[in-house]
Amino acid sequence: MDAYVYEYAIPVTFPATTQETFSALTDERALEIWFAEHAKVEPKVDGAYRFWGRYSLDTAKQEQAGQVITRYEPDKALGFSWRLLNRDSEVTWLLTPDGENGTKVTIRHEFSSLPDVVRAKEMIDDLWRLHTGNLCFYLTGDREIFRPDFDDPNPVVRHVIEIAAPRKKVFAALITPEHIKKWFPAPAPFVEPRVGGDYGFGFSFEKDGQTISPPPMEILEFIENEKLAITWPDWRGDGSVPDQKLEWRLEDLGGKTRLTLLHSGFVRTVDVSDYPFGWVEFIGKIKAVAESL
Repeated sequence: MDAYVYEYAIPVTFPATTQETFSALTDERALEIWFAEHAKVEPKVDGAYRFWGRYSLDTAKQEQAGQVITRYEPDKALGFSWRLLNRDSEVTWLLTPDGENGTKVTIRHEFSSLPDVVRAKEMIDDLWRLHTGNLCFYLTGDREIFRPDFDDPNPVVRHVIEIAAPRKKVFAALITPEHIKKWFPAPAPFVEPRVGGDYGFGFSFEKDGQTISPPPMEILEFIENEKLAITWPDWRGDGSVPDQKLEWRLEDLGGKTRLTLLHSGFVRTVDVSDYPFGWVEFIGKIKAVAESL
């Protein structure tokens, strides 16, 4: 099989200088916060760039961690080898200044041949969506890092927020189409407020040259002002992937509301992708909508 090269240029600028971003990629203490459970770095070409533990895909044990730096250009580029899923591979982070205090990052992950796993390309993409999201939150400094255990058979994305509005208004923000438009990029949302009803956003998007129009989700649980749960299909439109579950729980706090979001049902841990970072943004917008009603 021919070599496979994955390249992902994140669509946003990191809120840090190239120096700060490069430091986050090479400082052992920083790496152990946003990237891996354990890290050992020798900052030079042919030096060690070892990382391992429960937060590292296919690299749980120290004896599996044989990564070596292949490219070292301070504040510009970092490359390292990684034996992953029985394939030799090389990862390269390329940093470009963007404005006075921003950095654009491009990630390349080149394999000798594509790993022999189901949906391998999607797995690689989701892996780097997860890691770059954590790096961005680390550099921001005010967001919670989400590092799932790659041995966890039932990973869950969980966010909790307190909203200065009663449950009735928060629930309305979740099920009323005109309110949904304000917290999700949905041009034509529609909701059938009952168990078994449809819940949809009415949007489509381009992915790999194809237009994907997600089908409506099904409402699994509907307890007015207390709980809403819906199915969540694969975001890439792959019908072979089982639906996930998205759940909102509302608790009364004496006129205020504790809103808990739970996203579960992932086939494999890496499938959490960038959901942890997307949902923290949307749940913040739900708060703003509910408090404005």
